[in-house]
Amino acid sequence: MTTRTLPALIDAVLTGERRAIARAISEIERGGAQAGALCAALAPHLGRAHVVGLTGPPGAGKSTLVNALLGALVGQGSRVGVVAVDPSSPISGGALLGDRVRMGEHGEHPDVFVRSIASRGHLGGLSRTTRGIVDLLDAAGHDIVLVETVGAGQSEVEIAELADTCIVACPPGLGDEVQAIKAGILEIADLLVVTKGDLPAARSTARDLRHMTHLRRAPADGGWQTPVLAVTATSGNGIAALVEKIGAHATAVGRGRRLRTASDDAKPLRLAAEHEATPASYFGIETGASSAGASLRVRETHLDDAGACARSVIYALADAAASDAVRSAGAGASAVVDAHIAYLNAAREGDVLVAKAGEASRTAGGDAVWRVEVATEGGRPIATLASTVRFEAAPRR
Repeated sequence: MTTRTLPALIDAVLTGERRAIARAISEIERGGAQAGALCAALAPHLGRAHVVGLTGPPGAGKSTLVNALLGALVGQGSRVGVVAVDPSSPISGGALLGDRVRMGEHGEHPDVFVRSIASRGHLGGLSRTTRGIVDLLDAAGHDIVLVETVGAGQSEVEIAELADTCIVACPPGLGDEVQAIKAGILEIADLLVVTKGDLPAARSTARDLRHMTHLRRAPADGGWQTPVLAVTATSGNGIAALVEKIGAHATAVGRGRRLRTASDDAKPLRLAAEHEATPASYFGIETGASSAGASLRVRETHLDDAGACARSVIYALADAAASDAVRSAGAGASAVVDAHIAYLNAAREGDVLVAKAGEASRTAGGDAVWRVEVATEGGRPIATLASTVRFEAAPRR
């Protein structure tokens, strides 16, 4: 592309011409001065599109969910752009196109534009060009831009700075009662979606997430409270309700998050602060009263559908005991880098649970492994938690 053809390309993009959009995206991916000039020229035309990010762990069903959303949104008359960030091919460095395959049903619709791009080693679940491509699709007149991240882990939350509405897809049965409490991608969710809702574990996963939603961050602008929805994308069950919630979130908090400056009062991430509710305070867990570490009397509000104490509550108790023990060790700020819990027996209403924590070992890198035993007052074992903690300062020995 030469400078002389740049105005013509921009005009074609602004009219929504598909070939021009594809060519302009390729220019953005190549980078350089022409890409910068293109993005600068499109800047005055931004702010129309509602940017919806979809993230979650590998195998959560994000691409299948995007395909189902495409069908519903196009059916409402929306023009939809999709940016699907794929892992990079180890051979060519390009996108593997696994996401694109699952969007074949609606990907060729004239009101849908899908582009797969390679992450090329960029951390955070996106690529270095994702924002520029989203801006281009916005300027080209798309009503909604869906951005699907690479399968993301706990720390890959860059999508929260880009999307107006952030959907976190949570597959059932992958330990989400743990993820719901620890810092991670669940904290950025505007909508929590339990995928594969026809599986037996989906109901319990949704319940655990609902227990924890108000603990993860302060309410967003407009007082938005994060809902939990179960969907089965292959059959379409729950998709209409999800589309409705996406629209409701846009109404509540607006659009253009990525266009805000760093000095704006409304920040993209509003994670829970120390003075806000914690899992311990929410569930009524007591800490520091004795050498036990933490204790809890199981109440009706703690029970799951089977009448047993919910796993999310048991984990919160174990985590509170570990946190109290770490603080007592006299170290500086610390971070949990890994945690594994084994559930041994059910606890019922009226049981008093006691969690005792202590340092079990030290890794070669200096991280401390803390072990927590959760049992009833009578000594019946309920769960065991192993938590690996990284300290900024060495704890007292």
